[in-house]
Amino acid sequence: MFGKDEAPEIRLKKKLWTALDDSPFMMLGLEGVEDSRTRPMTAQIDRQDRDKEDGGAIYFFASKTDGVGADIGQGHRAVAAYSAKDHKLFAHIHGTLVPSDDRAVIDRLWNPFIASWYKDGKDDADLLLLRFDTERAEVWEADTGSTLKAAALKALFDIDPGKEHSREHKAEVAL
Repeated sequence: MFGKDEAPEIRLKKKLWTALDDSPFMMLGLEGVEDSRTRPMTAQIDRQDRDKEDGGAIYFFASKTDGVGADIGQGHRAVAAYSAKDHKLFAHIHGTLVPSDDRAVIDRLWNPFIASWYKDGKDDADLLLLRFDTERAEVWEADTGSTLKAAALKALFDIDPGKEHSREHKAEVAL
C-alpha cells in the first residue's frame, strides 16, 4: 500500500539497521533481575562479512562492576528499547546478552570514544564486552502523513485506519 514495494518486515528491518548506523544508542536492561531498569548503552554493530542493510552482531562495551555488566553472570535474557534520532523509528528488541572475550572483536570495534571510558584501554580489568544475541524486534515507523492517510482510508473506504496503519508501519522482525 502507498507505493511501498517491500513487505513491512523487510523494509522496517532495513530501516532499523540504517537508523542504528546514524544513532546507535539504546536503553538496555536485563529481564528478571532485582534492578531491572534499563541503561543507555552504545551499540557496536560488527558487520564483518555482512551487507550494511543486513545488520550484524550487536556488541556493547560495559563495566564488570556496574550496571548491566555487574548483573550479567554467564548470560541473561535482555531487552533493549530504541528510538531513532529523528523519532521516526522505534524498536523493542529481545535476546540474550552473553559476555565475550573475543579479542579480535574488541580490536575491530575499539575506537576513541570507547577508549575514553577505560583508563587502561583494551586491557582494563573492568572492561566487559557483551554480545547481544538478538532474536526478534518489534519495529514501529512514525510516518508523518499516516494520520492523513488513515483519515482518508476511513472516510473513503470505511477501513479501520488503525489496522491498516499497523500492517504498514509496524512489524515483528527476526534479527
